[in-house]
Amino acid sequence: MSIRFFLFIMLLSSCSGEKSNTFFYMPGEFEPHEAVWLGWEEYDTTMHEVVFDIIKGLEGNVPVKIAVDSDSLKRVAQTRLSVAGIDTGALQFFVTPGDRYWIRDHGTAFLVNQNGELAAADFGWNLYGYYAWWKLREPEREDSIDYWEKETLNGKTSKVDSLMGVLTGARHIKSNLIIEGGSLESNGKGVLIQCEAVTLQRNPGWTKEEIEAEYRRVMNVKKVIWLKQGLADDEHIWHLHNRKYVTMGTGGHTDEFVRFADSNTILLAWIDDDEKNTHPLNRITYARMQENLKILETATDQDGNPFRIIKVPLPQLIEQPAVVVEKASPMEFWKLTPIAFLPHERPAVGDTLIRVAASSYLNFLVSNSVIINASYTQHGTPTEREEKVKAIFKEVFPNREQVWINALPLNWNGGGIHCSTQQEPQRRK
Repeated sequence: MSIRFFLFIMLLSSCSGEKSNTFFYMPGEFEPHEAVWLGWEEYDTTMHEVVFDIIKGLEGNVPVKIAVDSDSLKRVAQTRLSVAGIDTGALQFFVTPGDRYWIRDHGTAFLVNQNGELAAADFGWNLYGYYAWWKLREPEREDSIDYWEKETLNGKTSKVDSLMGVLTGARHIKSNLIIEGGSLESNGKGVLIQCEAVTLQRNPGWTKEEIEAEYRRVMNVKKVIWLKQGLADDEHIWHLHNRKYVTMGTGGHTDEFVRFADSNTILLAWIDDDEKNTHPLNRITYARMQENLKILETATDQDGNPFRIIKVPLPQLIEQPAVVVEKASPMEFWKLTPIAFLPHERPAVGDTLIRVAASSYLNFLVSNSVIINASYTQHGTPTEREEKVKAIFKEVFPNREQVWINALPLNWNGGGIHCSTQQEPQRRK
């Protein structure tokens, strides 16, 4: 055997081994979990009741890991959890500097490969495109806003995903693409659903082709399905509709309106024809979901097969009056300031507007043998509608227990149960 031929064989072996070791992908969330992560913050303690219910629902199904920003916050969390009757000895706490509550969005997206290895996808983080949004509202402060953006993005929060990787012994895969975990919907077979309103807003310098290429590099995605927009009540940050209705959200996270129940079944948030004219926001969401349905109906999975699409009714919109004032603290949800809105749509001090919560039955958590979802019958949704939703979940997740909790405090913050959690997939043995 010539030395040249020998080196050629060695190179092939090396490349083959490297490929098999680095072929990481994102499993479907319906696949087995090693653990579920939660974050913890004290800025709105009304959300703690939801956290307690999530942990109780996961008990006996999957280990729970809680990330906290500091040792002192860890002690606070342990005390609150103990008072709520939760055995903190059964939980794992990790001091993760920079951690925020919505751990799915700023935390890592876990990947696995066929060799039983775990990887941490370290995407960019820009606080939901907050600074670009703020510069539209206060263009005269653009320089100082750019400064604070740099300080925030170079600070601790942008490092949480890599720290989670270190804590789990995962490989580190860095990407400059900016995306939140609540907008990564994978079927576990190489198909990723994206919402243009989020992904393109967060990455204004990227084309769709460049974004798809990056997903192929980071998580071996074979196909990206691009949907247009999400729910009207999940509009980006603060938004005023019809000079009356105020929404606050992510701008179209997939976990609010489209989810995979298995590798070939897609759940799509839905408003029927007889509901669309009952509220101005329903008309907006109705039109958006009609367009998304058309896209999904022509889309195919990784093998070229059409998807099974199931329409899931949305809960009835939840409203509460909010007054416009000169100044308000971030957690005074029923007080709004004119500066929060675009210059051409700013209300006047003294106006009374209607705040609408970001609510959906698709912001659920599925983990091993349980599904945890939000119930809205106590907030005005007809019982028969929710029973229909429960029947859908029983059909698509037949062997899982259903746990239904009140998640409204999360909805007023622009998120839900799924946003509050991040699954750590089970590694292949």
